[in-house]
Amino acid sequence: MSKRGWLLFLGMGVIWGVPYAMIRVAVRDFDPVFVAFGRTLLGALVLAPFALYSKVLWPVLRQWRWVLVYTLVEITGPWLLIGHAETRLTSSTVGLLIAAVPLIAIVITTRLGHERLDMRRALGLVIGFAGVTALVGLDIDVSNLGALAAIGVSVIGYALGPIIIDRKLADLPPIGVVTASLAIAAALYLPFALWRVPDRFPAGASWSVVGLGLLCTALAFVVFFALIGEVGPSRATVITYINPAVALLIGVSLLNEPLTAGMAIGFPLVIAGSILGTARAKDRPEVVAARA
Repeated sequence: MSKRGWLLFLGMGVIWGVPYAMIRVAVRDFDPVFVAFGRTLLGALVLAPFALYSKVLWPVLRQWRWVLVYTLVEITGPWLLIGHAETRLTSSTVGLLIAAVPLIAIVITTRLGHERLDMRRALGLVIGFAGVTALVGLDIDVSNLGALAAIGVSVIGYALGPIIIDRKLADLPPIGVVTASLAIAAALYLPFALWRVPDRFPAGASWSVVGLGLLCTALAFVVFFALIGEVGPSRATVITYINPAVALLIGVSLLNEPLTAGMAIGFPLVIAGSILGTARAKDRPEVVAARA
């Protein structure tokens, strides 16, 4: 990999590893639906000029039904549910649980007949889900089962998103799909966000929303497209294994979140299982899950 490729790779690992900490800070003062609305609105406003200049929105809008489905499972649902979950769970725990997305994707694609479940992948699933079990069993008490369910639904949505892109939207311009999806998500959030406009805007929460919209959404996709152009779609998706480590490091070091036994045991198991389960999978589509 070239020096530029490594810089893009490391940049993406950080950019998609910090959202969990930002969400955690933002939902301390803002309602999760307002956080999700602010993020999608800012992201859409930044990317819209590029999409309009490139004239890539019209082909996307002609496939609006599948774009809407993709938006619901990949952005609207997960970003709201993750925000709600982070009112109860630490950002580190959420980031590590989201790392199970590749495992769920293996299960779904195997059930649909798109992939074959060989012994290596089966072993990866067993190891990965053992890691999730360690995280859940050691770190999450019964009072947080609602938050755990929210993360579970989000993980399924994140796993379904790339499959929809691959099967239904692969011939569309990536930046057009992302821009349209963010705009649709912002429109869906709007009526609920209006009812939950904060009475005050603390600096920490406000800057976190701005960071989510500009850094973790708009800039993230621009950098990711550049990374794909440099190293290809398959190698670019290896950032999936770096994001949880970044989320854990930030949560523990900056937000003073505890480093628990569940994290110490579950994290390496989830990552090892994901790597085993996806190592020889075919190239992912150029638009991948819009991670938290």
